[in-house]
Amino acid sequence: MHSIFFNRPILGVLYTPDFAAKNKVKQTLLRMKLSQFKFNFNENLIAKHPADVRHDSKMMVVHKATGKIEHKKFSDILEYFDDRDVFINNDTKVFPARLYGSKEKTGAKIEVFLLRELNKEMKLWDVLVDPARKIRVGNKLYFGDDTLVAEVVDNTTSRGRTIRFLFDGPDEELWKLIDKLGEMPIPKYMGRAVEKNDRERFQTIFAQNIGAVSPPAAGLHFTKELMMRLEIKGVEFANITLHNGLGAFRAVEVEDLTKHKMDSEYYHIPAAAGSLVNRALDEKKRVVAVGSSVMRAIESSVSSTNRLNTTSGWTDKFIFPEYDFRIANAMITNFHPAESTLMMLSAAFAGYDLLMEAYQEALKKKYRFLTYGDALLIL
Repeated sequence: MHSIFFNRPILGVLYTPDFAAKNKVKQTLLRMKLSQFKFNFNENLIAKHPADVRHDSKMMVVHKATGKIEHKKFSDILEYFDDRDVFINNDTKVFPARLYGSKEKTGAKIEVFLLRELNKEMKLWDVLVDPARKIRVGNKLYFGDDTLVAEVVDNTTSRGRTIRFLFDGPDEELWKLIDKLGEMPIPKYMGRAVEKNDRERFQTIFAQNIGAVSPPAAGLHFTKELMMRLEIKGVEFANITLHNGLGAFRAVEVEDLTKHKMDSEYYHIPAAAGSLVNRALDEKKRVVAVGSSVMRAIESSVSSTNRLNTTSGWTDKFIFPEYDFRIANAMITNFHPAESTLMMLSAAFAGYDLLMEAYQEALKKKYRFLTYGDALLIL
């Protein structure tokens, strides 16, 4: 199956700005084009497995005010935060979204990637299918020795379908069947089969609310031990939810970034999170967005006084340079593919030139890239 996560080659041409210039010209909205986010990349740097211990992954630290770059381990994050600073985590939980089954009559093998539940009562789901040419409206699909059956009810995109599970039990029982029959949706770019360890490691330790098909990668570096040590220092944690779909990983197909449209994703910001974050802002403390999904959620819910609102809804927010961030003043992320919306968000927060310099450092120092890769802390 072609990679669901990346339809564009990761390889590109390295953009090399003049980092020695003392007076850098401010990047403008008009300047930011897709081609400016290309870089040469050794695919051997793609992390195919997680670090043996989550917090032992490498961490690059980038200081926006000075341009200083440091090379650390993720556990060294303790050095940068103190009493009453707030980390905002995404507590979404990844479910085993990849189902393998067969088509009625022909018995042809098929793969169905569950994106999201559309209607709980009717058991309608938005999915991707492979091979798409063989799966048409009206077809029945069988999974797990026919213990689960679905019918294709609509075409959505070339590879997208709407299916209805023919299941009489309650929604909770359907989720249990999916959990039993499904496979953790590790990206195809890892080039390997799913392993038992992925059930635990393709998930943050604070995952609670099921609904994601990809984890908030920045959160994968945290261990209970590290979080306890941060809490001893007085650091507090606010949980929000954004159910990561595949939208952030879809290829950008337009040179003019203002014309790119993100997929909508559901998010929820509870009152407790809003109170913690707003208190930290009032006290001029660090507010750390743990990952791009957190940044998109909180920037989708900002009050007129630049405070975090309590809300639930859908966001298709696309953040790229120049962008005026109003909540977080620090960010943890991973190293992302060329021309990806994730890399663009990082560039908006760090500053384009500084981020490109950081990526050159990451390539030179052989940092590991993508979901199971190393961390980037932007201060």
